[in-house]
Amino acid sequence: MERPSYYAPTGGHPGQEQLLTDRAMFTEAYAVVPKGTMRDIVTSFLPFWEGTRLWVLSRPLSGFAETFSQYIMEIQPGGGSDRPETDPEAEGVIFVVEGAVTLTIGGSIHVLETGGYAYVPPGSDWTLHNRAGPVARFHWIRKAYEAVPGLPAPDPVIANERDIAPTPMPGTEGRWATTRFVDPADLRHDMHVTIVTFEPGGVIPFAETHVMEHGLYVLEGKAVYRLNQDWVEVEAGDYMWLRAFCPQACYAGGPGRFRYLLYKDVNRHMPLSLTRR
Repeated sequence: MERPSYYAPTGGHPGQEQLLTDRAMFTEAYAVVPKGTMRDIVTSFLPFWEGTRLWVLSRPLSGFAETFSQYIMEIQPGGGSDRPETDPEAEGVIFVVEGAVTLTIGGSIHVLETGGYAYVPPGSDWTLHNRAGPVARFHWIRKAYEAVPGLPAPDPVIANERDIAPTPMPGTEGRWATTRFVDPADLRHDMHVTIVTFEPGGVIPFAETHVMEHGLYVLEGKAVYRLNQDWVEVEAGDYMWLRAFCPQACYAGGPGRFRYLLYKDVNRHMPLSLTRR
């Protein structure tokens, strides 16, 4: 397997000589947040986190993400939190794109290096710190867990992309593949966070139109992506949000692989009233 590459923002600001023109877009069906918008001025901070700032990529909002929030966390050496999650109903996925973090969950200690993945069930007792030295950056995807009577919540999952063979999509000869960190047949999970890989020239050869809401962060490469009725160019460091049923497809532009971290909500009945969500 080719060594993975993971883009992570570092902040800073463009010079005053730069043009304003950019690729940022916000529509009713999708949003594109280019890497160039992730500057120092748009960082946020959280209670009970030391030496940490973050970029908020998506959040539950009318006309925007409905099921999840997604952050890129940046932790300085020695930083972290003994109380990272303040919502007892929130589950989370952590994916490390730079450096390493130490995750303690249920009394077990895990060092997550670059490519490291963790699923944190709702109500977990956990902490997270940067004890390795260099700045650490990771994605933190949060969702209110949708419990089902008679179905237990998932167990914690600790993994690393390098240890998982991608699953090729049928009929693509491996040009389009998905790295899955949990078993798709495990219905305890109500969200999946995966890595989708396209080899140069690989395509989604039809406009996917389906119920899953998506968050896509481009880890590597570039592509032309179909979003609703528009074709947009995206590259490593860009983020896309897609409303449920927004048509989507892509062409991987090369010369290298095109890879993105993908969130989607799965495995639950559709709520019949928004007040019951």
